[in-house]
Amino acid sequence: MLKSEKDRKNRTGPSGSAIPAQASTGRRNRLLADIGPLREHADFRRLWFGNTVSYIGQQMTAMAVALQVYAITGSSFYVGLVGLCSLVPLIVFGLYGGAVADAVDRRRLGLVTATGATVLSAALAAVAIAHVRSVGVLYAIVALQAVCFAMNSPARSSMIPRLLPPEQLPAANALASLAGGVGQMAGPMLGGLFVGLWGYQAAYLIDAAAFTASLYAMWRLPSMLPGDGDGTAKRRPSVMEGLRYLGARPNLRTTFVSDLAAMVLAQPRVLFPAVAGLWFGGDTRTVGLLAAAPAVGALLGSVFSGWYGRVRRQGMAVLVAVASWGAAVAVFGLTRNLWLGLCFLALAGCADTVSMVFRNTMLQSAAPDDMRGRLQGVFLVVVVGGPRLGDFLAGTTADVFSPTTAVVGGGLACIAAITLIALFQRSFVSYDSRRPVA
Repeated sequence: MLKSEKDRKNRTGPSGSAIPAQASTGRRNRLLADIGPLREHADFRRLWFGNTVSYIGQQMTAMAVALQVYAITGSSFYVGLVGLCSLVPLIVFGLYGGAVADAVDRRRLGLVTATGATVLSAALAAVAIAHVRSVGVLYAIVALQAVCFAMNSPARSSMIPRLLPPEQLPAANALASLAGGVGQMAGPMLGGLFVGLWGYQAAYLIDAAAFTASLYAMWRLPSMLPGDGDGTAKRRPSVMEGLRYLGARPNLRTTFVSDLAAMVLAQPRVLFPAVAGLWFGGDTRTVGLLAAAPAVGALLGSVFSGWYGRVRRQGMAVLVAVASWGAAVAVFGLTRNLWLGLCFLALAGCADTVSMVFRNTMLQSAAPDDMRGRLQGVFLVVVVGGPRLGDFLAGTTADVFSPTTAVVGGGLACIAAITLIALFQRSFVSYDSRRPVA
């Protein structure tokens, strides 16, 4: 058969009708992450790239600090205190940072806080080069870094609706989740690699250099005054004003309640060291696999997110996703096959990404611009604090009863909570992205 005849047959169906050459590409585009926001909006593209690079650097630094603290003390307890030094500033300054983001030029706030984070990474490098063996110094710098992040994050997140049309917000949030997944997976690995090759200062210096990408992206942005974009906010915003606003807006409030149902009631990660041996007969490598599985699922949820932009019933999507998280966690608690368990943890991570994307989209589209900073501050506090409360609840339940009871019971409790939300918050169930109502 001649080549031209083969080509003709490949381009036609069984009846001889032409098959569009773009058909398979279109199907892939509908499934894979929508990169339209990156392709069509240069400001968002620069900001996304800068945030991705700087986040990888932050995760490298987090790994390097943990390794350095352990090298100084030889104690896992002191390594655990690093997380506490970050947690408290993130919770306290997350709310305050949101109020500040609603009062000042968000671009300028982003530049100042990113510059502060850059200086602090350089300070960590200086401490390592000078061979200062003081965990107190490291804790202090880590706490200040958390302050910078808590002030920066609400400002950065509340910029997105000003850079993109509403219909592209789900795709933008999926891309942000993709960047976070890449950072969580690549950052610690690169941090350990660079520490092993060139010492702690190498990871810190690379982190400081990585922040320049975020600084450049912020510098290229237009002014980001809150309100209507022209600085017409009537008064200085306050944290309490934001909380009162949230309390009177059932749909936005439910986005936080649904996430807390997942993160507090069905958070199994603190039990991974115990169940690795008890259920799967494994060791520390098994713990690593269990911890990585939700991150892999979250990354896949971001990669295959092309359909997110076509979902209009975003409240229903959040409820289904959170219930799916609870179901996956509950089934994980019943399985005793490692690979099957990893699959269900990955499903849980994927469901968490779906929930996060639509919750954040609802916050960005339904809230007025002069409230977005404070709501993003609350979002940060819930994302940071919820899993810690979940760790405490799961650990306590496992000690009082058993790990199986903690994991399975937590998953079922999450499903029950979401069912109650669906029954009593009908406006959230019927939320339509074409007519966003807070």
